[in-house]
Amino acid sequence: MKAADAVAELTRDFTAAGFDSARLDARILVGQVLGLEPSLLFARGDSVIPPADLAKLRAFAQRHLAHEPVSRILGTREFYGLPFKVTPDTLDPRPDTETLVDAVLELRGTIEAPRILDLGTGTGCIPLAILRHWPDATATGIDIAPGAVAAAAENARTLGLDGRAQFQVGDWTAGLAGPYDIVVSNPPYIADGEYAGLAAEVRLYDPRAALTAGPDGLAAYRALLAPVARLLGPNGQVFLEIGAGQGDAVAILGAAAGFRLLARRRDLAGIERCLHFGV
Repeated sequence: MKAADAVAELTRDFTAAGFDSARLDARILVGQVLGLEPSLLFARGDSVIPPADLAKLRAFAQRHLAHEPVSRILGTREFYGLPFKVTPDTLDPRPDTETLVDAVLELRGTIEAPRILDLGTGTGCIPLAILRHWPDATATGIDIAPGAVAAAAENARTLGLDGRAQFQVGDWTAGLAGPYDIVVSNPPYIADGEYAGLAAEVRLYDPRAALTAGPDGLAAYRALLAPVARLLGPNGQVFLEIGAGQGDAVAILGAAAGFRLLARRRDLAGIERCLHFGV
């Protein structure tokens, strides 16, 4: 089978299964077995897929048709233009979270050699993306899952950022001393009752502990905001990812912890996605 025919066949199958990104998913999987970037398939559509690679491709396709995300199949996800290893212990990084990274990077030039703390670091994608674009920054990432900490540390090594990033197992702020200039977090924020209605690729493959946070989805914010206030240095700032419609509730929690709300940021879909607080 030729590469172009394989892309067409998988696109039809993935579209029938209801995947919004059917053609992109097909191109990524075909590119993977051929060792080609998906963008090169347009010029290499006549490339013949060897039988062993075709069998591998069909196995990938069956996994995806069972709603396993392409990133889980390949073990990697691109975030902020960088490759990140994903494991069963980590949340699959979403483009929405790039909104938070953009917001932090707007501070470049206003803070010298900032110390950054990421709570619930997962793959480490947030602090590592920031460090890649902020050369004198350093970061500490905390996660309660040892497997996530191991994945984040490996991602730091792969990206050549392990000299400026450290990752450790911890329960939010417990045992941390500070002071930090910037605290970031993409905590769980889905209400428990909404879990059953999540898309299968999320519900079946992302760790539930990284998704749900109590009856109203706000438990993580309640747990971390007050302790974070004690970890910040002068002019310290906090950036939190939030779920759709949670902005006002999280802003109230931030005010109760002594923070000033500095900005609200929307993602590319126009959904309020990040709150920026100051001391």
